[in-house]
Amino acid sequence: GHYGRGRKKEAEMYRNSYDTDITTWSPVGRLHQVEYAMEAVKQGSACVGVKSKTHVVLVSLKRAPQAELSSYQKKIFRIDDHMAVAVAGLTADGRLLCSYMRNESMMHKFVYETPIQIGRLVLRIADKSQVKTQNSGKRPYGVGLLVAGCDKTGTHLYQTCPSGNYYDYKAVSIGSRSQSAKTYLEDKYEQFENCTKEQLIEHALKALQHTLGENVELTSQNCTVSVVGLD
Repeated sequence: GHYGRGRKKEAEMYRNSYDTDITTWSPVGRLHQVEYAMEAVKQGSACVGVKSKTHVVLVSLKRAPQAELSSYQKKIFRIDDHMAVAVAGLTADGRLLCSYMRNESMMHKFVYETPIQIGRLVLRIADKSQVKTQNSGKRPYGVGLLVAGCDKTGTHLYQTCPSGNYYDYKAVSIGSRSQSAKTYLEDKYEQFENCTKEQLIEHALKALQHTLGENVELTSQNCTVSVVGLD
């Protein structure tokens, strides 16, 4: 017991000593500022993404500072005809990255006269995020993106992370209480591949419903649905 307490105190001390600068490693091999940025994503409102052979669906919960008095914050952004992005975390950082993605997509279309492949654009975002983890003058982006898209290689659903990592998913959820949605998705994901568009939307909304508190319900005001399809 005493040994455990000592280790815990030691870990807290490390965290306090080694989290002042993005470029400082802790003795246990961690970059605390990057982890704090990843924590910002976990605090953001929930987003869910699911994909089938023909469609990718993104759904997100929109927060309002004061539900009765203000409008809801935009959470899903169109990048191109074949791509959409949902953001969790600092929405302002998300807007900046979406603007970058639009420019890259437009440039690619102008130069090569073909839409950019989803994976290539996600890789550029990951590389852009990585720079912010290795340069003490910058802070990491405090936002996670779910990137949904279709290209000649099929349907794609990616998640990006402030650390510069990115992942390819069949179904995923990020943001606050996202674990509840993940549990639902883990139970059902085997059905998704052959789902119709309508069934896919239904699954995504049910997963999002799991992230809500007791007295909150999904409405057309506080929820956004985006569908990207091969057709």
